Amino acid sequence: MRHGLKLLPLATAVATLLASGLASGDTLLQIYEKAVRSDPLVREAEANKLATQEGKPIARGSLLPQVSGRYNMSGTSADGETVTTTGNLPPFPRLIDSRDTDANFWSLELRQSVFRWDQWVRLSQAGKLSAQADVDYQAAQQDLAVRVADAYFNVLAAEDTLASEQAAKEAIGRQLEQAQKRFEVGLIAITDVQEAQAAYDQATAAEILAKRALANQQEVLRTIIDDTPPELAKPTENLPLRSPDPADANRWVDLAMQQNRNLISSQIGAEIAKDDVSIARTGHYPTVDFVATHNDTDNTGFSRSPCTTTANNCFDEDGNPVDLGSKIRSGTGTDLENDSLSLQFALPIFAGGSTSARVQQAVYQHRAARERLERTARETERQTRDAYLGVISGISRVQALKQAFESAKTALKATEAGFEVGTRTTVDVLDARRTLFTAETNFLRSRYDYLINGLRLQQAAGTLTVEDIAAIDAMLSGTATEAELPGKPVPATN
Repeated sequence: MRHGLKLLPLATAVATLLASGLASGDTLLQIYEKAVRSDPLVREAEANKLATQEGKPIARGSLLPQVSGRYNMSGTSADGETVTTTGNLPPFPRLIDSRDTDANFWSLELRQSVFRWDQWVRLSQAGKLSAQADVDYQAAQQDLAVRVADAYFNVLAAEDTLASEQAAKEAIGRQLEQAQKRFEVGLIAITDVQEAQAAYDQATAAEILAKRALANQQEVLRTIIDDTPPELAKPTENLPLRSPDPADANRWVDLAMQQNRNLISSQIGAEIAKDDVSIARTGHYPTVDFVATHNDTDNTGFSRSPCTTTANNCFDEDGNPVDLGSKIRSGTGTDLENDSLSLQFALPIFAGGSTSARVQQAVYQHRAARERLERTARETERQTRDAYLGVISGISRVQALKQAFESAKTALKATEAGFEVGTRTTVDVLDARRTLFTAETNFLRSRYDYLINGLRLQQAAGTLTVEDIAAIDAMLSGTATEAELPGKPVPATN
């Protein structure tokens, strides 16, 4: 599987950028590197990947021997009396002075599963979950590259719009001053002054709106890099335009069907859901375990009681007869070790229907995963074709808007010349100037859209890497060679 374009090494690309004539400010690659360190979505995906990778040793551990130990220690002490009865005599109380017992028990058990099919399925599933998390992390990295580029170019576009509105306001302000002077000497009517004043007020409002739009776009970028956006490097005037290679949308779709990260994740997800069906069905299967245990029991205790008239014989601890009322001590003790080896077989017979319900539930979830895969495949194809057409139409749009910009400049000069000789009005000049600034803003925005669509096409095809960000910077600086221009995929290999 191809993971990126064959470009110059990243260090070489960075060195080229630093030595280039790109306008001062942080480049797209520098902003991307900040985002990689601080973007919560990428860090979340990385943490999920690392957490999911631990699932495989967890699943493998259930197949290995399980050793457990237990230890119990207890002691009892009792004081009181018991009542005994002999024949027809009334109950005779027998005083028990004390009774003490100490017990110690410990055991060691080794359990090795011999046949538990669900454990083997879970081990296989853990590998798929790890692979899916890794693909999701790659998808998050590619998505970050597009989000950074989108936010970066949106800030530049907002700066261009603000600069255009400020230039328009300044130009209209000069025209307003000229109109007022002309009116004072009687060369024009008051309506021309009013038209210029209205245009100036509109330009002031547009400037305020442009400042707010710029602040909003800067805030979007700040949420990604977790820092106040610095001055951004602007592209050079001549931006190279290149059509996707191959120039065939179907080829790009085929590549996306093989390498799109979201699609691959959905494919793995369908396989994981299928494993869940197998795991649920193992609830009907028998299990076999080998169990080895060792138990050790050690109990000691004693009691003291007086020799009473109800006892036929009373002896002391050494076996010698004693008088009535003397203290008699008796003791007990147990020291036992036990070892056992067993092969335990268990067969689930009836669980209230819950096992069958879990199987059916897993079947439905697998069906939902397959439908989700189909939806992702269709969405991937749509995004790929849309991005491809976006690049193709973006080239034509950039060229058309560049020509419109040049034409608007020529039209403004002609209108201003006509105004000087009296064939054009102030309104004509204002309209021509608005047209010029709008054409300039649209032209600059179209170049950013072209670059973003190129990145989205590579993202849809699953080929977007950090080297492509470096290539975009090289394009912006005008130092990119033909081999460095993005958009040319390498055929996928199985």
